[in-house]
Amino acid sequence: MEKNVELSEHYKLIESAIQFIETNVERQPELEEIAAFVGLSEYHFQRVFTQWAGISPKRFMQFLTKEHAKELLDESENLLDVTHRVGLSSLGRLHDLFITTEAVTPGEYKSHGAGVDMQYGIHHTPFGKCLLAATERGICHLSFVSNNEGEAIDAFAADWNHARMSEDHRATAPLAAQIFGQGLDLRGQNQPLKIHLRGTNFQIKVWEALIQIPNGGVTTYEHIAAQIGNPRAVRAVGTAVGHNPIAYLVPCHRVIRKSGDFGNYRYGSARKKAILAKEFAGRN
Repeated sequence: MEKNVELSEHYKLIESAIQFIETNVERQPELEEIAAFVGLSEYHFQRVFTQWAGISPKRFMQFLTKEHAKELLDESENLLDVTHRVGLSSLGRLHDLFITTEAVTPGEYKSHGAGVDMQYGIHHTPFGKCLLAATERGICHLSFVSNNEGEAIDAFAADWNHARMSEDHRATAPLAAQIFGQGLDLRGQNQPLKIHLRGTNFQIKVWEALIQIPNGGVTTYEHIAAQIGNPRAVRAVGTAVGHNPIAYLVPCHRVIRKSGDFGNYRYGSARKKAILAKEFAGRN
């Protein structure tokens, strides 16, 4: 996990750089200007950014353009068609994790976790700190923590206010390592990574559709609505995507607007683009 600690500490700097690049992407700022904005030398910034993102700042600026997003969207839609035809749930590393989903029953959903034991912990990731929680049935929560850890825990606890919770970093650390481990190849493992989804039937359909988006790819709200058999429910799909309780593993960051705009993200647009860029870099 030492690697993730280092990358997590770099994330704030990277986030500032991404926000600057995003604001000025139309004029394609030079590396020297971006480095000066975050307070680093050009050499040091190039090294840190490339180490973190897996691609150069210049390559990342290309990734942020709308035209590139449209190309990625077209490519991803084709990949989705292929994966559906061959019966796979997804391509890429998340499929290698063998994610299996267990949704709660309607009664369990209404009980707000009554009778459920869960452990939670705060962990370093390449995208900053995350709050990770799990029950005996699987991971039930994953969120990114921007500033106040206590507020993040309180918000999470409010959704499971009848569950028996305990802070247990050691219990959740192996899960965080499996999810965010650098260069981890899990295709030979027998144990699937289980997620424990708690939501309405409609929300769970949307979240399960998100898991099918290929690693390094994107899709649209319209495509998700059609995929779950309710093409007119685009707005409701957007609401369900925004309420996804298990970030990253249920990859709501891979949903963008059909115009090519990246759209909003619960944990900040810079983090959404950072995750997509690393995924894109990892598949090339």
